[in-house]
Amino acid sequence: MFLIYTKELVSWMRGHDSSVSSISVHGSGRYAITTSTDTAQFWDLDTFQRKRKLNVRQSVGIQKVFFLPLSNTILSCFKDNSIFAWECDTLQCKYQLPTPIEGSMLHYKIFATTRDGRVLVTGGKSNHLHLWCLESKQLLRIIQMPTKVRAVRHLEFLPDSFDGGSNQVLGVLSQDNIMRFINIQTCKHLFDIGNHEEGISTAAISPNGRYIASVMQNGSLNIYSVQALTQEVNKPPPPLVKVVEDLSKDKLGASKLTMRVTSGRSERPWKSRGSKTQTRVLKPQVNTSLENKENELPDGLNKKRLQALLKGFGEYPAKYSSLIDKGVHSAFVHLKDEYPMKSRKLLRVLQRTLSALAHWSAIFGETPYIPLLAFPFVKLFQNNQLICFEVVATVIVNWCQHWFEYFPNPPVNVLSLVENILAHHDKELLQHLINCNVTSQLYAWPLLETLFSEILTREEWLKVFDNIFSNHPSYFLMMVAAYIVCSRAPLLHCNQTEDFEYFFHHRNNLDINVVIKEAYHLMEATPADIHPQCMLDDFIPLTKGQYPVFNKYPRFIVDYQTQERERIRQDEVEYLRERQLVHEIEAKAVQRKVEDEAWYRKQELLHEAEEQRRKILLQEEEKLADQRQRLAAVKRELKVKELQLLDAARRRFLKHQQDQRQMELKRLDDEIARKVSMRERETAATVQDVEVRQMELESQRQLFEQQLVKDQETVTQEVKGEIDASRRRADLEEHLVQRLIEVDRDEDRKAQVLAEESLAKADQKCIDTDWRIQALYKQRCDDLDREAHYEEIAKLLHDNRVKEAELLKAMKEEEDKRWEEVTEKRAQLEAEQLAVAALDARRKQFLEDEMNDAIDLAEKLQCEDGYFGEHTIVLPSIVYMTWILH
Repeated sequence: MFLIYTKELVSWMRGHDSSVSSISVHGSGRYAITTSTDTAQFWDLDTFQRKRKLNVRQSVGIQKVFFLPLSNTILSCFKDNSIFAWECDTLQCKYQLPTPIEGSMLHYKIFATTRDGRVLVTGGKSNHLHLWCLESKQLLRIIQMPTKVRAVRHLEFLPDSFDGGSNQVLGVLSQDNIMRFINIQTCKHLFDIGNHEEGISTAAISPNGRYIASVMQNGSLNIYSVQALTQEVNKPPPPLVKVVEDLSKDKLGASKLTMRVTSGRSERPWKSRGSKTQTRVLKPQVNTSLENKENELPDGLNKKRLQALLKGFGEYPAKYSSLIDKGVHSAFVHLKDEYPMKSRKLLRVLQRTLSALAHWSAIFGETPYIPLLAFPFVKLFQNNQLICFEVVATVIVNWCQHWFEYFPNPPVNVLSLVENILAHHDKELLQHLINCNVTSQLYAWPLLETLFSEILTREEWLKVFDNIFSNHPSYFLMMVAAYIVCSRAPLLHCNQTEDFEYFFHHRNNLDINVVIKEAYHLMEATPADIHPQCMLDDFIPLTKGQYPVFNKYPRFIVDYQTQERERIRQDEVEYLRERQLVHEIEAKAVQRKVEDEAWYRKQELLHEAEEQRRKILLQEEEKLADQRQRLAAVKRELKVKELQLLDAARRRFLKHQQDQRQMELKRLDDEIARKVSMRERETAATVQDVEVRQMELESQRQLFEQQLVKDQETVTQEVKGEIDASRRRADLEEHLVQRLIEVDRDEDRKAQVLAEESLAKADQKCIDTDWRIQALYKQRCDDLDREAHYEEIAKLLHDNRVKEAELLKAMKEEEDKRWEEVTEKRAQLEAEQLAVAALDARRKQFLEDEMNDAIDLAEKLQCEDGYFGEHTIVLPSIVYMTWILH
């Protein structure tokens, strides 16, 4: 980065690996963004340090990153057509523009925004332009340029004094090196610059929209006047009141609005245009509202529109720009040397404001304290130079009355007013100042010429001037007097002049609210004869149309100083010109002397080189003759060697043929051996394949055997299951027999109550029954073991009956309890009998016969003794049990 005036290097900002394609500076001048294909760097121009870095994937790439005007928004445009908006302070993503509708895609390469930052126009390798509304984040329309346009190289809006920053005219530089200007609302072709013979390489438009500078392909620089090209751009704004039309009666629906646009006539009589610019509106603008009538100004302008103008351009047209167009005043060319500042922008605004003041009135170019007076307002309104200039001019006209009557001396008349106020309200303090040889130029003038900016903070200064601007201009002088009165305590302790100078040029520990109250008190308590109000006029605003003439100063002094400064400047210019001329003559003389010396030296060198080359030529001729003799001898030797080599080559060729034949024979032998070896390998491989096949068959056989073993195991498991089922059935039968035994045992216990004489008969019957049972078992039972077991059981039953007969008397007492147990066991027996319904027929028959015998025995016993009359329930139970067994 270089300083413009001195062309010296200010800072070297490193960070990009590839070339920088674009640079964008924030409206405040504090930040900048540099863009390359792979990254974007965010810089702080106050410290020249990088704050952030935007990296992207190599496959995407960055097209452009730039600031939106009049906002803290950053737009980043990538090569995949994605556009993101970021907050400048936090670098948070605010929104992303949606993808355009299908069929309208184009690769964005060129971008342009209006001065108010509301509309974005994009273009690329196509004759289409996309208009985006950044407030609604929607695509407004697609403009189709003439068919001659195949690609867009540059886009730039033409500023207008009446559009409030919402520029309507767009310049489009295409591949045919012609820049066409169209209206993006009416889609009319207004005018163009350049032609096929004199094409435009690049172009730029001045901030006020008056001129267009273009670099031509032949290297020339052309400056165009927009007013001379066309008058349509400078037309006054359209009427504010518009009639709302009923779109329902139109043939076209609101969702599909089309426009047929023809090209407008060019204002250039020597060139006519027949091209057409077509557009397709995606969304109709139906949100139109009327302006409030209270904002209407009597001269036909509108307050809101003027505010938009002021916000968009920072100035109103014509009158202020005429002062700016005069450039930097000669009195402030070296302002940076007198007032060095860290902020280049602040210095630039101060220089422009002071130059405008000096062009307005010559006195301000000669007044040394004007920079001190204007600086606080420049710092406050650095982003709006028009307001800054007019505020400073208003302050000079109203609050600096009679300041320049004693120029170049301080305003003694104004300082005497302050001294009179101080003499009336604090005589002791004034007397102390007089005794210390401190005049009003030391204690009042520093406060006036700096407007309190040296002794107050920003907040205090704003508070003070809120009160100054809200009162009569005399209040300014009252503030000076009040500041001195409120500082009487430290001032009474000062005795040296240096102490007073330091006090009135530095900030002090003083409550500014107290000073303001004291100033109001002085305004009311000061007598009318010494009150500044009687000398100062009331507030007078700046005149409309043109600024008022300011000539309240001794013109002869200013003119004399101006003339002297101009004379001195001319003398300096003449002196510099003569010194430059002398330097040029001296330089030419030195150069001529150097050239002469160089010529003589060159001639001497040429003579020496000529003699040296003559000697070299003679030596070379002698060497050449000697070399010719040696060359003839070498030729003879080479001829002999050639014959020898030919003979050796012939012999070598014959040997080579023999070797070739031997190698061919060996190759055939190797081929035969290779084929034999290959055949053996194939045979071995075949044998191995057969062995593998046998192994596969063997493995399959083993698998079949395993399968058979598994099947046999399955059958074995089934047989085991059947055996287990048979065993379970045998267990059930065993259990049934045990229950039968228990029943018989119970019956026997009951039968033991018989008399001693019937016991022998019962025993005999039991013995007979046992023999009958044994015979039946031997005849009907297939299972010999089971029949033997049953016979043993029958014997045991008989023995038990005999032995239990003796115990019947002892068990009569427990008869009732046993009956309950018998009932429960009978229920269990019935359940078990239902489960053994599948018993073998012979076992069923055996059990049936056994039960029949038991019934016969019981009936005989009952007939013999009437004891069983009380227990007839036994017989039905046994009969029921036999039915269950069946």
